[in-house]
Amino acid sequence: MTVVFVITLFACDGTYRNKKQLSVKDDGPFAEGKNINLKYTDSGKVVTNLLAPKLWDYSNFEFPYQEFPEGVEVHFWDNGEESTVTSDYAIRFDGTGIIDLRKNVVLITSDSLVLKANQLYWDQKNQWVFTDEPYQIKFKDGSYNDGARFDSSEDFTKFISRKNKGVQIIDKTKIDGK
Repeated sequence: MTVVFVITLFACDGTYRNKKQLSVKDDGPFAEGKNINLKYTDSGKVVTNLLAPKLWDYSNFEFPYQEFPEGVEVHFWDNGEESTVTSDYAIRFDGTGIIDLRKNVVLITSDSLVLKANQLYWDQKNQWVFTDEPYQIKFKDGSYNDGARFDSSEDFTKFISRKNKGVQIIDKTKIDGK
């Protein structure tokens, strides 16, 4: 009887991760959430607030990600200035730090820049945003672009647009130095 008990004890793998995997469907999320209100703080101040009706967490996959099938609303604060981005669908890939926002993407920055696009990628690690889809952007000075695709730093100080039309307002005093 003792031998059978010892064999049974050592035959079982007691790691928590393996037990978790047994209770998860092969193609299903590890966790699901509803009415998400996630706040990220830095030095006691809220710097990001993510709101989403639904979250599917696929951290159990070899290439982990979180999916927001009913969209997101994210508020960012930097020195008291608020920027907001919304979309009807979003997915965040853990390994790369890339966020893919899709359908009715609207970004409004604290300095009144308004970007509308069908899809927008945000590379968190490199602080870069880009799209290969049509977009419309209005800058705070009234200039705007309607284009097919762009690459930009996340603060829009470096902006590269391809195949666009629009109006650019140039301050002649800055050019002439007067």
